[in-house]
Amino acid sequence: MTRLPSGDQFELDAGPYRAVVTSVGATLRGLSFRERPVADGFGERDRSTFGRGQVLAPWPNRLRDGRYRFSDRDLQLPLDEPERGNAIHGLVRWQEWTVEDARPDRVTLRHVIWPRDGYPFLVELAVTYTLDGEGLSVRTVAVNAGVDPCPFGAGFHPYFGGGPVDDIVLHCPGRTTLVTDGRGIPVGREDVSGTAQDFRVRRPVGTVQLDTCFTDLARDAAGRAEVRLRHPDGAETAVWMDGAFPFVMVFSADTLLEPQRRRALAVEPMSCAPNALQSGDGLVVLAPGERWEGSWGVTVRS
Repeated sequence: MTRLPSGDQFELDAGPYRAVVTSVGATLRGLSFRERPVADGFGERDRSTFGRGQVLAPWPNRLRDGRYRFSDRDLQLPLDEPERGNAIHGLVRWQEWTVEDARPDRVTLRHVIWPRDGYPFLVELAVTYTLDGEGLSVRTVAVNAGVDPCPFGAGFHPYFGGGPVDDIVLHCPGRTTLVTDGRGIPVGREDVSGTAQDFRVRRPVGTVQLDTCFTDLARDAAGRAEVRLRHPDGAETAVWMDGAFPFVMVFSADTLLEPQRRRALAVEPMSCAPNALQSGDGLVVLAPGERWEGSWGVTVRS
């Protein structure tokens, strides 16, 4: 029996919103509002490319040389970004997740990261996608089910748009960016004031190239930070994240091949900085039995 490249498909429906989540990677394959695509996803007979819609755990973004040291152990992960010599985006993107609960408006998928070379820790993950009249919310719970402390980070990789990113009017509440080297590894921090990465006042992306991690995010009274994208048709996509996600990566897809190049803007909530397994910047260390929880989501304002 043949199967779809992204596994089982879970179609969610609530009010004007529709979403599709897949069992491979617990991936957000598509999101629409009033039949208009919101997330720049991929087709039913395709697989995710360029991280599109994927869950990033137990670390997001890059790890230099795939190496880190934890609890007096030197650990080595596979280099799945070989051109830059990095390990990238965790271990669960291509794994089959198990459905725990599937309803018309929500689905919960679970996955166990079993101890392995490079990550000898046992982590149980659950991701719940929920639609309602306000939009999409995504809740993640991670539990250290092993007997030793473990390092952990999480992120998500949705893209938004579907046309030239130059025409998107962007608001990003980050007051600081991480300065990176040619391998995408942070080497410092910079105040956004006076730089091309200052989107605290909304403005068009234009020709600015973004592969930028923002932090020191301004938040509302509920503790949420919000990245907003206004599209040429006047609709606005808001990507919110709670305090469990103190970093957000914004990527204008300049390094992708046509036709994906600068077609959509990735807005990636992250619990820690790139290279956190080495630097410790934002990294969570879970004691045995301890859990981490975070939520983010998407709403459309027309």
